[in-house]
Amino acid sequence: MDSTVAGSALATTTLTHFSIWGMFLQADMVVKLVIIGLLFASLWSWAIIFDKSLRLRNLFNQAEQFEEKFWSGVSLEDLFEKIGARPKDPMSSIFVAAMREWRRSSGKGGLPPASAGALGGALIADRIDRVMKISLEREMDHLNRRMIFLASTGSVAPFLGLFGTVWGIMNTFNAIGQAADTSLATVAPGISEALFATALGLVAAIPAVVAYNKLSTDLGRYALRLENFAGEFGAILSRQLETTKLPAE
Repeated sequence: MDSTVAGSALATTTLTHFSIWGMFLQADMVVKLVIIGLLFASLWSWAIIFDKSLRLRNLFNQAEQFEEKFWSGVSLEDLFEKIGARPKDPMSSIFVAAMREWRRSSGKGGLPPASAGALGGALIADRIDRVMKISLEREMDHLNRRMIFLASTGSVAPFLGLFGTVWGIMNTFNAIGQAADTSLATVAPGISEALFATALGLVAAIPAVVAYNKLSTDLGRYALRLENFAGEFGAILSRQLETTKLPAE
């Protein structure tokens, strides 16, 4: 009976030691810091992944809705007044920025196009294109924030986990040398703690790399959609400038 109880207690102690929490508690301080850093990187990466994924899904839906309104034949002035001073998505922001520049250059706050001639019309079109480009770059810069963290996690996490593993194995060999015992019971705990750091490094890195590639592709598609809209809208405004009756030079 006593041997059965002792065996059960030993098994419970072994399971506790080889559990995730047990390995963390038994690990060296340096390995603990590596594990904590990798856990933080993994959690923050998943937060970024969920935030970016939901944000991009909403942006594509909002772009679809805005393009439907834009190509429905509604007046540009009416659409501008409806959106107001606070556009909700990047495509609306580009539209609002271009319309503001158009209004300033068409006499509302500036000289009318007719007073500048054909050269003035070209300058107005160029200013509108620059305004849309600046607005597009600003919006994409905002959307690309924290993407560098995913890339860094995917690149650094495996090496950080490997560092924790090497450090843990070094400590294990030092303990073996001091105890002069090479039995599996002596070696296994230290090695398992060390390999746990490598496993965490891969757990943090793999989702970060996959998500970075997917999100980068989606961001590229969205940026191309904004560029196409800016080009089409710029062409529309240029045609309106060309049809404006300008005085002869």
